[in-house]
Amino acid sequence: MARKIGSRYTANQILGRGSAGTVWLGEGPEGPVAVKLLREDLSSDQELVGRFVQERTALLGLEHPHIVTVRDLVVDGNDLALVMDLVRGTDLRTRLERERRLAPEAAVAIVADVADALAAAHAAGVVHRDVKPENVLLDMQGPLGPGGAHPALLTDFGVAKLIDSPKRTRATKIIGTPDYLAPEIVEGLPPRAAVDIYALATVLYELLAGFTPFGGGHPGAVLRRHVTETVVPLPGIPEELWQLLVQCLAKAPASRLRASELAARLREQLPLLAGMPPLDVDEPDLSEEAAEESAPTAPPAGEPVRRRGAVSLVPGAKPDSNRDTHTSMRVPGPDELAGGAHGTARAPRATGTPRPGSAKHRATVRRRRITLGVAGVALAAIVGVGAYAASSDGDSKPPQDTHSTSAP
Repeated sequence: MARKIGSRYTANQILGRGSAGTVWLGEGPEGPVAVKLLREDLSSDQELVGRFVQERTALLGLEHPHIVTVRDLVVDGNDLALVMDLVRGTDLRTRLERERRLAPEAAVAIVADVADALAAAHAAGVVHRDVKPENVLLDMQGPLGPGGAHPALLTDFGVAKLIDSPKRTRATKIIGTPDYLAPEIVEGLPPRAAVDIYALATVLYELLAGFTPFGGGHPGAVLRRHVTETVVPLPGIPEELWQLLVQCLAKAPASRLRASELAARLREQLPLLAGMPPLDVDEPDLSEEAAEESAPTAPPAGEPVRRRGAVSLVPGAKPDSNRDTHTSMRVPGPDELAGGAHGTARAPRATGTPRPGSAKHRATVRRRRITLGVAGVALAAIVGVGAYAASSDGDSKPPQDTHSTSAP
């Protein structure tokens, strides 16, 4: 059912639902638009409405070929909406779900486009704070780039900042999508431009491997890995590309590249990646780990672990209202972060071998200790019996007669 959004726009059809609100296909004075209508509880928050209005100038001023342009911000009664350009295509999450992973040339070309978008935003003083495949749109009407990649556009600028108001997230809370959160956010530091670089590098890793470097299982476990674990190498990609990934996934924000540098370095890699097929990488089985780390988050028996759903600003995208990809949760304490596994995240292991630190791994270690303990006791018993036998042999020798009888 169509509904009016302010005095200039009409929302005609729902394209998708997300944690922040509903995306509609709409119509405005200049033609089709995408309208992101925020949730009612957000629109009734006067503090958030004030922040929304304050952000208007910054968001309307973001213009770049790889940024989905925000045309208008509407505050009308209970309606709080962002009106944006309509991109004819799909989002990166939908493509990932269809193809599982991309050829390196296409993946790098897409991420270079997004890095260009972030460079423009950071120059304007805007940090995205929620870079992920759901927020990258692929323009199917645009010219094909390297690897047959469609032009990529970054969307949803300002949404994370609007939701992350002091009233909603105190100093002990963080907001974001766990798989893509930079370590400094997990540790409670304010988000700066470097958090977008970390998230974008995570997206690139996911495009190449088919899974994120630190994801899987309970959100708390994911946050801990961002802080304590190092990334697993991806075999089969040029060393320079891998070093770019490692640098942009550095725990220290100052060690990461700036967006403009990342875009330029990625494009330098494109000739080396031409014709390279998607990587042949085994995806870790996370169902067991999810069940061990948090029973409520584990899927029912026999069902696969579900990926995050897409909320697109494009026609034809599959709506998914079953997954909340924007999580608000408590900041882990230093002792909790220190208590996590240290080393390489999700390192490859032999089939059937439990993940180090998991309940199954601990049970296996306990069984080994019990077995070794029993073996030790048995060995001690055998040694003791042997010693006793040796001693008994010595004591059982016939006694010598020291007394003589003489004939009378």
